[in-house]
Amino acid sequence: MAAMNCNIALVWMHDYLDDELPHDDVLQLKTHLLACPACRERFEQLERTEALTHKLMDARIVAGADQSLQLKKRIMSGLPLKRRKAGWTRWIRKHPAVTVAAVFTLVMFSSFLAMWQQDTDLTVRGTDLAQLVIEGDTVTVPEGALVKGDLTIENGKANVLGDVDGNVTVIEGSLYQASTAHISGKVKTIDQALDWFWYKVTHSISSLAY
Repeated sequence: MAAMNCNIALVWMHDYLDDELPHDDVLQLKTHLLACPACRERFEQLERTEALTHKLMDARIVAGADQSLQLKKRIMSGLPLKRRKAGWTRWIRKHPAVTVAAVFTLVMFSSFLAMWQQDTDLTVRGTDLAQLVIEGDTVTVPEGALVKGDLTIENGKANVLGDVDGNVTVIEGSLYQASTAHISGKVKTIDQALDWFWYKVTHSISSLAY
């Protein structure tokens, strides 16, 4: 039987340690190891290394309380953050009626605001308009005339020279009252969107009531 090459012997060592070397080759390998000190030393190193590897793999690693806590923190820190629900969404769910009312008010205000910006035509309302004189955007209560009931003028000038037995409201306009004129009710001028909105709301409610 020819002498075995050391390189082949090294390959066979690994096969032998893995129990994959045929029986006849095992005899040849052992014969070579008896005759070659270098290969025998290498084989013994491989045996020790494999034994150590099996020992480590079989050993159970028991983590202490601190190690478990640190491991848990590392795992939790690696998890994606849970999205917190916004506070206002919780508030909406708890107060649905208030939310609906707020949305309704906002929509109404937006609609009235749009109307306030678009409505520029002269409008005169009242129960007694026969004696009024309208010229351009000026509405005049002539001297000596008596207008019974409320008078409302939008987008125009109110020129009160006579008497009004009621309230006078001027929206987006101006009011002139002569010193000899008399208004028995309240005089109100509205030139702000919020005031106009409130006037429209109260006027609408009053119209529905009557």
